[in-house]
Amino acid sequence: MRPCLLLLLALCGADPAAEACSFSLRGTWRIRNGNGSLELPGEVPGCVHTALLQRNLIQDPYYRFNDLNYRWISLDNWTYSKEFQIPFDISQWQKVILIFEGVDTVSEVFFNNVLIGRTNNMFRKYEQCSFSWDWGPAFPTQGIWKDVSIKAYDICHLNYFTFSPTYDNYAQQWKLKIESSFDVISSKPVPGQVIIEIPKLQTQRTYSVKLRPGKRIIMLIVKINKTITVETWWPHGHGNQTGYNMTVLFELNGGLTIKKSAKVFFRTVELIQKPIEGSSGLSFYFKINGLPIFLKGSNWIPADSFQDRVTSDSLSLLLQSVVEANMNTLRVWGGGIYEQDEFYKLCDELGIMVWQDFMFACALYPTDVDFIKSVRAEVAYQIRRLKSHPSIIIWGGNNENEAALMMNWYSIDFTYLPTYMKDYVKLYVENIRELVLEADKTRPFITSSPTNGIKSIEEGWLSTDPYDNHFGDVHFYDYTSDCWDWNIFPKARFASEYGYQSWPSFSTLEKVSSEVDWFYNSNFSSHRQHHENGNHQMLFQAGLHFKLPFNTDPLREFKDTIYLTQVMQAQCVKTQTEFYRRSRSEIVGGEGHTMGALYWQLNDIWQAPSWASLEYGGKWKMLHYFARNFFAPLWPVGFEDKGVFFIYGVSDLHSNSIVTLTVRVHKWSSLEPVCSHWTPDMVMRAGNAVLLYQEPVSEMLQRCGHCTRQSCVVSFYLSTSSKPLSSTNYHFLSSPKEAEGLQKADITATISQHEDTFVFDLETSAVAPFVWLDVGSIPGRFSDNGFLMMEKTRSVLFYPWRPTSKSELERSLHVTSLADIY
Repeated sequence: MRPCLLLLLALCGADPAAEACSFSLRGTWRIRNGNGSLELPGEVPGCVHTALLQRNLIQDPYYRFNDLNYRWISLDNWTYSKEFQIPFDISQWQKVILIFEGVDTVSEVFFNNVLIGRTNNMFRKYEQCSFSWDWGPAFPTQGIWKDVSIKAYDICHLNYFTFSPTYDNYAQQWKLKIESSFDVISSKPVPGQVIIEIPKLQTQRTYSVKLRPGKRIIMLIVKINKTITVETWWPHGHGNQTGYNMTVLFELNGGLTIKKSAKVFFRTVELIQKPIEGSSGLSFYFKINGLPIFLKGSNWIPADSFQDRVTSDSLSLLLQSVVEANMNTLRVWGGGIYEQDEFYKLCDELGIMVWQDFMFACALYPTDVDFIKSVRAEVAYQIRRLKSHPSIIIWGGNNENEAALMMNWYSIDFTYLPTYMKDYVKLYVENIRELVLEADKTRPFITSSPTNGIKSIEEGWLSTDPYDNHFGDVHFYDYTSDCWDWNIFPKARFASEYGYQSWPSFSTLEKVSSEVDWFYNSNFSSHRQHHENGNHQMLFQAGLHFKLPFNTDPLREFKDTIYLTQVMQAQCVKTQTEFYRRSRSEIVGGEGHTMGALYWQLNDIWQAPSWASLEYGGKWKMLHYFARNFFAPLWPVGFEDKGVFFIYGVSDLHSNSIVTLTVRVHKWSSLEPVCSHWTPDMVMRAGNAVLLYQEPVSEMLQRCGHCTRQSCVVSFYLSTSSKPLSSTNYHFLSSPKEAEGLQKADITATISQHEDTFVFDLETSAVAPFVWLDVGSIPGRFSDNGFLMMEKTRSVLFYPWRPTSKSELERSLHVTSLADIY
């Protein structure tokens, strides 16, 4: 792809008091393929695929097998060209620059047919997941995917402006380090002053500066007034996301003024790796503003193969769904992209902590001079761009490359291993780490994920066992063991990847498929599954505890199978996440003190089976509804060990809670509980997981009478003064496929509207596991879904994301529970 520009000069003169004249080249360009047989208009920012789609020259690239059909687009060369007139006389300015914010990826830039530059890195200012992973298609895009502009200036120009708040423990004072980079083209030094104001903190400072010719960086330290209380930025669920408006005004000789405005957030972050009593390893947890915080959340991948389709609204919808599911963290995974500014701005506002990987994943990278030079430019640019965001709490050097090398994923000849290890250290330690430590001292850096942290450093940055549960973070996937057995999960310090697949809803698949595709073993189903043996693994895992659907109607069976994969995924991830949450305060066999659970993955890049809890377009899978519960700030967790039933209470709150635990045993055949048990008031300590209840299952069944493991199920919830503090959790005493007395439930729904919200009043004729309310393609979410309905009536709210009506919802509603698929 070769952008080409043709320039025509004209129009207005220079204003010496202005910092610069700027002219955006956003808008319509001409796009031409290699041999000139195809030429069309295309929007910038954008890419070739979306330009072709907008002109109806191709179908939706996500439709059926179009990721294969449209490979010719990526294999061709494309030229972007634009003729334009600059609305100012560039001869009146001392310097004129052409700025490409992002070019994808290898290109030559011609200006009036003169070669003026080349690009080879998508992540520098002038993609890697584009070539497919096991959750997405291969669409190596080409295009000008970010802004293009021409800027002219005299005297000097502000290249970038960034800042970092830090807390001086010795002085007991906040300080703000402001970094400004200038291109000074004046032949003489340019004196002036800088005025910094943060009104709400009653802070105003004036500094004298002198800019000497050339590239110059000004560092200023602003001490915040100690008599003013600074409200800190907190993660979601732990406090407010307070920010302060700041203005920085440069008044330079010659009447030149440059003004910048920004929002400043104050917070501290520490990664604690210290010895733990009762364990041979080290802790691995984060303190925000001095408070240990359990990280709850998921892993983020690019929201679309075609980044120009990712809007502020679509990002807002996805990130709002993060906090609505009681998450506080996203890991921006190192095989995708550095997200757009709006993503981090929204994370700041919503209180979503970001674990930010650099874009290196699952590969052995070169270390030649040109590549290292490109990497250093990429890393330096991204640090400058992102370090002012309080949401980013850690930099990660790569995804899984320490593990890949030391576990020999690529079958490296042992004699070459020292060379690869040396290259690893050169890239991630001697270059990336060096740049991070030099440019950003406000947050920690780790070389890889998973890693053993300090232990890896002691072993020369590459640990012999990067998955050691006693150190750092772990990634864990197991599709053949029973996911209901918590004993298979690693009792690690921090779980930064784990998960199970499911299929997206039929309403999501229907948009990109045809009727011949609608069965589980279709060519479409196989093609859409990019994880080897993934479709079989889902059915295997589901079959361990559920009867697999069978229906003479292939479409009905397909829809039932989709439903069951979502039940399986939700239940598997629930079991694993609850295991991590209840392990936060205990050490067993030297393992535990788990302080983070980030499942793989949050979102989808297209309509296909994957590990995501949010479908492409934002629709919540059953897993996301489950996450809203299992990530709740107060949550009871039940499990069995050697025939004994335990319930732990997990708290993320900052203060102790007085709670009562209610435990009920229900028969599958009755809507009335067989027996109920209430504990006396108990104290749940803040930021802890504590044992609330234990009883041998045999005694519980005997106490309740007329109950067996197959005929009964347990529910439990927390309350105070008879007011619920948590949703109701449950524990299966046997696999649902062995349930005795489970009947097909007749569930009716009466819908009413209250302002912008709709109320679904449900009534059931029998106990109904995994009740799933689906309104097809009407965008929105329910207050709860996928629940066990053990009472005759229940009300659920629906929050639409666009205007809808009672009648549209009634026409679209489909209710499914487990017995319906048998």
